[in-house]
Amino acid sequence: MAQSNYGASDITVLEGLEAVRLRPGMYIGSTGVKGLHHILWEIVDNAIDEAANGYADKIEVILHKDGSASVEDNGRGIPTDIHPKMKVSGVQVVFTQLHAGGKFDEHNYSYSGGLHGVGASVTNALSKWLKVEVYKNGTTYAMEFRSAYDVKKKKVESGVPVAPLTDTRQKTRKHGTFVHFMPDDAVFNTVDFQLSAVMSRLNELAFLNRGLTIRLTDERITMNEYKAEEEGEDAEQLDLAGATTPYSVEFRYDGGVSDFVKSLNEGKSVLYGKPLYYKTEKDGILIEYAIQHTGEYTENLFSFVNNIPTPEGGFHEIGFRTGITRMLNDYARDMKALKEKDANFLGDDFREGLTAVLSIKMKNVQFEGQTKTKLGNPEAKTPVESAVVEGLRSLAGQNGYKKTFDEILKKAQGAARVRLAARQAKDTARAKNSIDSLMLVGKLAACSGKKPELNELFIVEGDSAGGTAKQARVRQYQSILPLRGKPLNVEKKRLDQVLANEEIRTIISALGAGLGNDFNLDKLNYHKVIILSDADQDGFHIRCILLTFFFRYMRPLVNAGHVYIGMPPLYKVYKQNSSVEEYAYDDNELQEKIEKVGKGYLIQRYKGLGEMSAEQLWSTTMDPARRNLTKVTIEDAVAADNMISTLMGDRVEGRKEFLNRNANFNKVDSFMDRVKGKKESADEEA
Repeated sequence: MAQSNYGASDITVLEGLEAVRLRPGMYIGSTGVKGLHHILWEIVDNAIDEAANGYADKIEVILHKDGSASVEDNGRGIPTDIHPKMKVSGVQVVFTQLHAGGKFDEHNYSYSGGLHGVGASVTNALSKWLKVEVYKNGTTYAMEFRSAYDVKKKKVESGVPVAPLTDTRQKTRKHGTFVHFMPDDAVFNTVDFQLSAVMSRLNELAFLNRGLTIRLTDERITMNEYKAEEEGEDAEQLDLAGATTPYSVEFRYDGGVSDFVKSLNEGKSVLYGKPLYYKTEKDGILIEYAIQHTGEYTENLFSFVNNIPTPEGGFHEIGFRTGITRMLNDYARDMKALKEKDANFLGDDFREGLTAVLSIKMKNVQFEGQTKTKLGNPEAKTPVESAVVEGLRSLAGQNGYKKTFDEILKKAQGAARVRLAARQAKDTARAKNSIDSLMLVGKLAACSGKKPELNELFIVEGDSAGGTAKQARVRQYQSILPLRGKPLNVEKKRLDQVLANEEIRTIISALGAGLGNDFNLDKLNYHKVIILSDADQDGFHIRCILLTFFFRYMRPLVNAGHVYIGMPPLYKVYKQNSSVEEYAYDDNELQEKIEKVGKGYLIQRYKGLGEMSAEQLWSTTMDPARRNLTKVTIEDAVAADNMISTLMGDRVEGRKEFLNRNANFNKVDSFMDRVKGKKESADEEA
């Protein structure tokens, strides 16, 4: 055995904010676009916590021309007095100490999205500079932090105070906190904040906090530029003032989550006009929800805990769904829609076409990880269930709501009939028996590996490309599933129609993890599901159809980061009778490759994957050492749902309006701007 001296001197102790700088992914998830926005959300969430606890009613966010961002609230302001233990100001403690904050007890904040005490300090650690102003007691306090290379220590010192907190003696009537920071381009892959992502999140927060005014200004774009680019207006017809005025928008919703649901269902055929809304407090948990059914077939539940999205659900969602099923079954029996001997409706029957927003605020929240995607507090289930039953019963007993509940029962009865008709197809699709095996014979070229975490499934467009991919693959861990024609667009179909589609059933069988609420990640056969389609409009359409299916019926697959887009090249640049050849994935890269190959170059334009040889497909698209994959992630479930409904549903006018504003058929469609992708080389894949 190898020998080495391992002593106490070999143990590295990271001090202050060093740990954040060394391992940013532990604190913000990634150093890509998602991580960049995370450091903004940490500051925004602090302002929102002031509003959620009744201390603020205005927040202003500015994206500055130089790439920095600022957040200002009119809350109480960060404490400026000297901390009794640290012997420095409260401001300095908040921005330089991990796990320091006023949210570890219930004295200052009843409800808070930030519970780890790392938010402001992490933003400081990952910024080139950060400036704070606190408006308190009629005066302005200021402090600045910078990250710089320390020559003596031979490392970057993060978020170091330039000077102690200073009372500027500038009189003011304002109260609250202003934070201005510059993301460090040495940390992040990109430091360009996405206006659409920031707008979407701030709009969401305004819905969740009734009466809160949030103003967003983007100094990087003028009002006219925004109207021309995003709204498709003629720039020459726009007013002159907008040519120099920075783009600005204000969000405020006095209807709160009820307005949120109406916004989500805008353009859809709703079964009743006014959403069912209820708010109460139970066992110290503030519970608020709104419900509205549409004529569509899928359920859309968006849940939040202390204003933080929980796309992976948790105990509050379990309680919510259980409460709906329990109360509506009782109502169905009271109305004689169910007779004594009839079986109860299933929860799925009541939730077909349901759009709902559930927002709870509670103390001692246990999120699963700092990314806060799932609520782990079991004690949230019973109060939420009780609130749903109590609220719906109260509404059902009020004048004017009978027609609403009758429409819900009618929808459930139709869903139950479809469910019974689809039962055999669904059982077949998820059963682990010879029927599944027969369904895949001649279609799936399965790999020999038995470890799902190593296995990859390529869903390939067409038999021709599928045949090439089968020749190119590494049989030990790469499976190939060719699609014969376009799969079904599930956005427009009922469950029984979805399960009747042979291509969809084949995908379900190959993955082996079930469907819908029965989907089980533990049974997944492949931890990389790679969509491999041609780089043309048909290929993009197939990509959208498959992503819509995964989003609607296998969302945990996407949430867990198992879905990827294979990126085939568009061009090969080469020389005749020479081994010199380069591949380009877009027109910009084509110019680079032409310059690299030099005089006498030839260009081959690939119209489809079937035009490539097995060797070419392997080296450009399937080889883990050289390929480029885009991991599909849902940055904003609400925005993704809206985009899918617009592009893939029956909202013809909405789709026309979107295409008029955004269509550029030489680029990847904007669906991929909403379902965000992270481009990564194989050895960087998470």
